[in-house]
Amino acid sequence: MLFGFIGLGNMGGGLARNLIRAGKDVLVYDLSQEAIEKTLAAGTSGKAAAAVGDLADADVVFTSLPLPSHIEQVMLGPDGLLAAMKTGAAYIDVSTIDPQSARKVSDACEALGIRFLACPLGKNPAAAEKAEEPIFAGGKKETYDELKEILQVVGDPVYYMGEVEASQAFKLISNMMGMTNVAVIAEGIRLGEKAGIAPSLMAELIEETGGKSFQSALRAPWIADGDFAPRFGLDLALKDVRLGCEMAEQWDKDPRLMKVALDYFKAASAAGFGGDDCNAVYKVIE
Repeated sequence: MLFGFIGLGNMGGGLARNLIRAGKDVLVYDLSQEAIEKTLAAGTSGKAAAAVGDLADADVVFTSLPLPSHIEQVMLGPDGLLAAMKTGAAYIDVSTIDPQSARKVSDACEALGIRFLACPLGKNPAAAEKAEEPIFAGGKKETYDELKEILQVVGDPVYYMGEVEASQAFKLISNMMGMTNVAVIAEGIRLGEKAGIAPSLMAELIEETGGKSFQSALRAPWIADGDFAPRFGLDLALKDVRLGCEMAEQWDKDPRLMKVALDYFKAASAAGFGGDDCNAVYKVIE
């Protein structure tokens, strides 16, 4: 079985390397030669594709791309990869996109006789590297049952969420909650500074209180250390919260707290911190 993998960034690279470590034949493609070389170093069963079209003969194609527009550009339309793939092949997208875009891709796949799963991921690059990334699969149940063992090669645990809209909605809601929490943590550390409490002490002691969370344990120490290296980039966080708020508004819901967080992330991106970790939202809170 031949696998194709498009997008070898912080998340996709780890998943692609898991396939290679498992001895799967994998053709990889990315605009970054450095990302390609890092991925191929995981084993001997991986090869670089010179162009996206080289993946047309793959039995299973994965994509891990930043924006819905990137998915459409690479996969859809007369020049997209889907049109060149063989009938009966499978396409698994692990990107975080909006439910409407996932439905558009799913319908295009069905029209071409290609099986599709929307499989957004749950944690971070470290988990992806160790095949411990939670996967939230959406699509036809029979397709999920057929491809579950493949998903378990790249991540764990694997959950079936129902249709593609459900999987992508869950991921957006989860990221909205997590990134709003990051903004709250940054505000709290700033308030602590006003009270004369060092950020390092805030980061330590908050873990003994009801303010403790996954994000506080992970990112509060980084803020205290001035560490804004991009584990999950601020512009990606901004994209996810924006897509999530737009999704909520389409449902006639008003996610007011999350909109405040969105404004913070917009300000941080506009200030030039988009390439930093999402904890760089701290830099624009006074």
